[in-house]
Amino acid sequence: MEGSEETSGWGRLSTSRGPPSAAAAAASSGGAEGFLTQLAPSLGGGSAAAAAAGAAAAAAEEEEEEEEEDVEGHCEISLREWLDRPGRSVDLLESLHVFRQVVEAVSLAHAQGVVVGNVRPSCFVLSPLNRVSFIESASCSTSGSDSCEEAPAGPSPSPSPSPSPTETASEKAEEADEAAAVSKAFPLKQILLMEFNWYTSPEEASGGPSTFASDIYRLGVLLFELFCTFGSLEGKLTTMANLRHRVLPPQLLLNWPKEASFCLWLLHPEPDPRPKMSEVLQSEFLNQPRDSLEVREAAIRLKEEMEDQELLLEFLLELQRRKQEVADKLRDTVSFLSTDINEVLNQRSILREKEGFCTELDKDELSAVDRCDQSLNEDPFCCGSRKRFRPQLLPFDIEEPSKNLGEGPSSGTHTRIEENILSKSSRLMKNFKKLEVAYFLSRSRFMGQVKNPINSCCTVTNTGRGSVTGTEGSSVGDLTSKEGPYGRRQNEWINPFFEGLCKYLSFSKFEVRADLKQGDLLSSSNLVCSLGFDRDKDFFATAGVNKKIKVFDCNMILNEDRDIHYPVVEMSNRSKLSCICWNNYMKSQIASSDFEGAVQVWDVTRSQVFVEMREHERRVWSVDFSLADPTKLASGSDDGSVKLWNINKAILFLHLAGSIGTIRTKANVCSVQFQPDSARFLAIGSADHKIYCYDLRNLRIPFCTLIGHTKTVSNVKYLDSSTIVSASTDNSLMLWDLSTSQSRIIDSPLQTFTGHTNIKNFVGLSISDGYIATGSETNEVFVYHRAFPMPVLSYKFNVTDPLSGEEVDDPSQFVSCVCWRGQSSTLVGANSSGNIKLLEMV
Repeated sequence: MEGSEETSGWGRLSTSRGPPSAAAAAASSGGAEGFLTQLAPSLGGGSAAAAAAGAAAAAAEEEEEEEEEDVEGHCEISLREWLDRPGRSVDLLESLHVFRQVVEAVSLAHAQGVVVGNVRPSCFVLSPLNRVSFIESASCSTSGSDSCEEAPAGPSPSPSPSPSPTETASEKAEEADEAAAVSKAFPLKQILLMEFNWYTSPEEASGGPSTFASDIYRLGVLLFELFCTFGSLEGKLTTMANLRHRVLPPQLLLNWPKEASFCLWLLHPEPDPRPKMSEVLQSEFLNQPRDSLEVREAAIRLKEEMEDQELLLEFLLELQRRKQEVADKLRDTVSFLSTDINEVLNQRSILREKEGFCTELDKDELSAVDRCDQSLNEDPFCCGSRKRFRPQLLPFDIEEPSKNLGEGPSSGTHTRIEENILSKSSRLMKNFKKLEVAYFLSRSRFMGQVKNPINSCCTVTNTGRGSVTGTEGSSVGDLTSKEGPYGRRQNEWINPFFEGLCKYLSFSKFEVRADLKQGDLLSSSNLVCSLGFDRDKDFFATAGVNKKIKVFDCNMILNEDRDIHYPVVEMSNRSKLSCICWNNYMKSQIASSDFEGAVQVWDVTRSQVFVEMREHERRVWSVDFSLADPTKLASGSDDGSVKLWNINKAILFLHLAGSIGTIRTKANVCSVQFQPDSARFLAIGSADHKIYCYDLRNLRIPFCTLIGHTKTVSNVKYLDSSTIVSASTDNSLMLWDLSTSQSRIIDSPLQTFTGHTNIKNFVGLSISDGYIATGSETNEVFVYHRAFPMPVLSYKFNVTDPLSGEEVDDPSQFVSCVCWRGQSSTLVGANSSGNIKLLEMV
């Protein structure tokens, strides 16, 4: 019954699983007003004829759903289902226990002057421990007579008039037809309709009001169902029809004579001869087995407590299991931490032994210098012996050895060392959590590689670019199998992490070595799209939307203290430039791509184009010369293609030669790069969020696809021959290890670098000795190291207001490209306003 659950203590949400007294207390808390609000629609304002059996049938489906949910959520079933379950046998104490709980609940309502009306099995639920609770079910929304008039959906503030006998008879016939049609699809609905009729008292059936005596009659019907079982539905229908005339089956009279006698008393056709509720409660029938019922009640309470204890025990055991797993993992963690600590202590002792050896060597060299000085005074012809010593390698001045030995390092040196140590310690503690995560990830990754049967036969190989990759030779138990340079075994796990940590802590800030403001006052856009150093790292070039390639002498800029720096070469193009790349073999060659789809190769010494290739149909985003074969050039375009070019053929055929190969993709190509050690492999960054790695001997399909980014991949760079770094507009960089690939798809990066902002612009990417530089849309340069996911350093480009001269924050500016100067710590960065800075990590 909708609308009354909040006001009634009998509502389903307020039912109690405690003893009957607890349920009664819950009911009493609502007061008489709550009961009347609850039961007014059921009683039809006191008129039995106002209730309708048809409404109960129409709402039976809702009750079925509620009961199913109840069984799943609370393990409770309807008392109707409990009575009708197949093969039910009658247990005296069990049946009396259920009956007594219903009687006490009805008695509580009567004590407050409320006629319940809905004393039917479908309005009660039974817990696994036979706790009875009254529910507010849809089937209980109408009660009173077997009238077929539809009852109101909500509480009725005033009694509704009783229908005439003629109307009742006609509606009964219609309802019977509807019930017959519905029963085929929903048998429970028919049962509920019949139940409604079974529990209707004679006075209600004749159109009289529902009274306390009517509830007593319904208790009699319930008692009959509790002690009488049926073999079939037809047999039950016949028996229940006879019950209306107080005809009891012989089986009940024979097996349960006392119960049958008490049942006949409750089922008297006249209301007055029926017992009052107080007489029912004080009757010998209910009180004689009271001791047994109390014992049963105590047993039920004990069982409930035991079940609660079982639940508590189950919770504690599960908690213990989980904490034990955590403890085991923590024990393993402490164990391998101890192993790594011992390894570091062993390596430190090796370094101290080396330090002692160097100290003794320095003393021996010093003694030799002293002897040589003495010989010079005695014999001037032995002056050539001084050439055997290199004073610059000694930690002190050979002219005053005794003085330097006595004083030791200067206090200024001590101060700088202490400041450096404090700075590194501060940065370490500031990023402790992230370093901890990186440590465990790196160690677990190493253990996974050791246990992997495909990659377990590996030794450590240095690629010469600061990276370490797995090769053949290691095993699960061989964590310290590598011989160190001093004859000691070194842990091949801890060394790479230690090297990464040293790289991470080596630098504390960026210093600006030079500032080039190349913005053209006559141009509306000064965005620098690309930077690049030549073969010998003497010159660097810039290109952008100003349609110019400018070449600068790096040494001149660094060595001369000037406010304005001019390019040594400036070359103009017809269209906006998107990318440049120097030839690593021919120092004067530089390739470029532009927004009109042209790929050009320039001769810097002559400041002119000597090869131009036009096959792309749309803007070309990226060009790259192969380091292994400087005649090979690749370009990627918005037309979804990658073109492969041979520069020699283009020159030989006077620009008429076409590309030597084409890779077709389904999306825009944003970046291309050759593998550093081979001209046969090419990595492609695509707008479909993926990186494709091609073997150029098979241009049809990539040999490996890297999946992990959620937006356009704007840049790809080879960190070494088997490791790729990718940049995307999803605010992240990702590190990929191709050597662990066992299939054509890699969907888990080795490392994900976050900290910079990149959601819509290309901000550049550059690699040097394990350091990864990128720009940011916050107008900053960020530097990561391959070992850790957080930035090593960052530097913000200052924006100065031309009028006030003060620094301001311009959210429209961003760092658009970056480039390392070879393997040095010098980085060139440029932003969207044309500001170029030479930065050095210190």
